[in-house]
Amino acid sequence: MEKKTKKPWRLDTQCVHAGEGTDTATRAIRRPIHMANSYELPTDVEELLKVFSWEHPDYFQYTREHSATPRYLEERLAALEGSEECVVAASGMGAISAALFTLLNAGDHVIAPEVCYAASQKMFSKQLPRFGVKVSLVDTTDTGEVAAAITPQTKVIFIETPGNPLASISDIKAIADLAHKNGALLVVDSTWSGLVTQRPLELGADVVIHSATKYLNGHGDALGGAVMGQKAFINSVREEGITHLGACISPFNAWLIMRGLVTLPLRMRRHSETGMKTAQFLEAHNRVDFVWYPGLKSHPQHDIAKKQMNGYSGMIIFRLDLELLKNFEFISHLKLIKHAVSLGHDQSLIYYLPTLFFFDDMVVLDERQQKKYSAMMGEGVYRLSVGIEDADDIIADLAQAIDSMKELP
Repeated sequence: MEKKTKKPWRLDTQCVHAGEGTDTATRAIRRPIHMANSYELPTDVEELLKVFSWEHPDYFQYTREHSATPRYLEERLAALEGSEECVVAASGMGAISAALFTLLNAGDHVIAPEVCYAASQKMFSKQLPRFGVKVSLVDTTDTGEVAAAITPQTKVIFIETPGNPLASISDIKAIADLAHKNGALLVVDSTWSGLVTQRPLELGADVVIHSATKYLNGHGDALGGAVMGQKAFINSVREEGITHLGACISPFNAWLIMRGLVTLPLRMRRHSETGMKTAQFLEAHNRVDFVWYPGLKSHPQHDIAKKQMNGYSGMIIFRLDLELLKNFEFISHLKLIKHAVSLGHDQSLIYYLPTLFFFDDMVVLDERQQKKYSAMMGEGVYRLSVGIEDADDIIADLAQAIDSMKELP
């Protein structure tokens, strides 16, 4: 590995060069994929001790613990997020699980969003309580609710912003201040920001998590996750959360994500620009009930988004006034936009979320909360991940599909 030096490069340049270097064996200007699962050990005792130490992630012995290609990716992501260290995982949920199982013990208390990514919500509502961790699920867009939930046992406040699946925005700085005032850590899942539009660590967050499957990879062909923060904590996550729980990333997937990161700033500018144009089109359309996009002034947390984001990414939530099954007919009329889960791909993807399925995923929403979200969502909402296609083509596809639904008013 190259000796690390602090380089005064801007983010766009770091996306190309951080973690990169000339291959020593061939002089290739791109590093190869190292698919080996084991590395020859040194006979020098001092060097061997470094190999077996979690303090030296640049020394390799076994791919579940340290490995060359994932290490290159970690160096790049740490540079981009502005963190001391990074560890990558097999998926976004692998990263979240690794961080939480490293941080938490029985008797600790966690505050998390009442609405978030379904797998995360099940982690908070089912898995962590099984191990004696107390969890309060609140509306983290309301800093007052977060403050009211804090107890002397609160160890972690976890937020998603923008939040999945409703593009909600939580105030990172305000919640970080609350956490630190009460001796807790703030963990931010920043996946929907695409990294370059939001800097959680600069706003006071302690740990940042990404599903690298999404915008970081950007091509819809690899799974991965990342945890970023201070070196001592990340070393613990590498040992306790990744190696011992087995959430290690494939070197090939790490290489694919490394490749995708080269164009991340270009893609995120395109996602944000096209997202805004598409959201404005939908908001102006007389057949669209409502649109949630953080860049629109109509978004309930627009002022917070404007304060803490540089671009609003490409995730749009909208609703049409249709009976439940008619929504799938609308999707069938789309020619360009693909009906698929996931997000942050180069191509535009749409997913219809019926409110009943949403409540099945958010298993702990009480009657008051269900009424609140039913009023917002009606029969259900569309989650549109705007790709990097021409904005006019995306808009035209939506327009013709809406026009195909004759019974709309």
